Amino acid sequence: MKKYLVVIICFMGSFLSGQQHLIDVYCSEDSCSHVVIDPEMLIVERWDTLAQSRFWKTVINLSSDTCVVNVAETRQILGYIHRKEWYDQTDEEKKNFKDSVIAYNCIDSNFRVYITTGKKEFYLIEEVIPSISRAINVFQENQVDPWYAQSILLIESPAQLNYSSVGAYGPFQLMKSVARQMGLTVNSRVDERKNFDKSAFAASQLLKTICIPEANRILCDIGDIEPSGDELWFKLLVLHIYHAGAGNVSKLLAQMDEPLEGMDLIKWMWSNEYGSFKNASQNYSQLAIAAMLTLNDIVLTDCDYIFECNSDFTNNF
Repeated sequence: MKKYLVVIICFMGSFLSGQQHLIDVYCSEDSCSHVVIDPEMLIVERWDTLAQSRFWKTVINLSSDTCVVNVAETRQILGYIHRKEWYDQTDEEKKNFKDSVIAYNCIDSNFRVYITTGKKEFYLIEEVIPSISRAINVFQENQVDPWYAQSILLIESPAQLNYSSVGAYGPFQLMKSVARQMGLTVNSRVDERKNFDKSAFAASQLLKTICIPEANRILCDIGDIEPSGDELWFKLLVLHIYHAGAGNVSKLLAQMDEPLEGMDLIKWMWSNEYGSFKNASQNYSQLAIAAMLTLNDIVLTDCDYIFECNSDFTNNF
């Protein structure tokens, strides 16, 4: 684990409610300095106390040889089992194991028990830090809140540049059609999605021209809700649109009995499915929160000093 010296630089502006903190992370081992966004508002607003946040934070810090036994609907952690022990069981033995867990913990039999493998080897948070600093510059130049850049990079872990099961690729996991729509060249010879700066700009354009406007439209449609755009819950909603598409999110929210906003809206999305908005879509913002909280732990645990900068900077975004 690297040791860091951290300088907190305060920015007054509209990126976050009240004040946005950018953290200048200096690694004394390799003399490199990188800028990341302080996730403190997640803690201030108590997103870190939610069961889903705690669950995914556990998963992304747990090695793949261990599995977390959890309640699918609430992500309550019930225990752990060694990966080999779980996968060596027959289907009947797995069913009996889950039934015994439900009985022992007095859980509603209608609830499902999931066995989730640790993903520490995929979510290489520390290795993503240099990419975050680079993406922040691209997003700021395009006048898009860099909070989105950090969140997406932490989820997609660009240290491992792989294709998704549906064909998304690059550090920001863009689909071919979306990448082309945002101005990238993607064909049999050239795939600009692997170019970090071009992919970052395309992602910022997608957020700026589609995801954020669509989030506002959807909220207006379901209940005449008009957020400022700085709220964390609104940004998490935008992340869901980035991942699942505006159409799927709109269809899901149309199923609500009454309009919701704030944390209540996001928690409702985590526990409801509709059409193509299923488990992976529900998990997206949960992973963003967990990854941000893990980044916060890395900074606080490994820094040598933290300095508060008194100078303010007003942005025009």
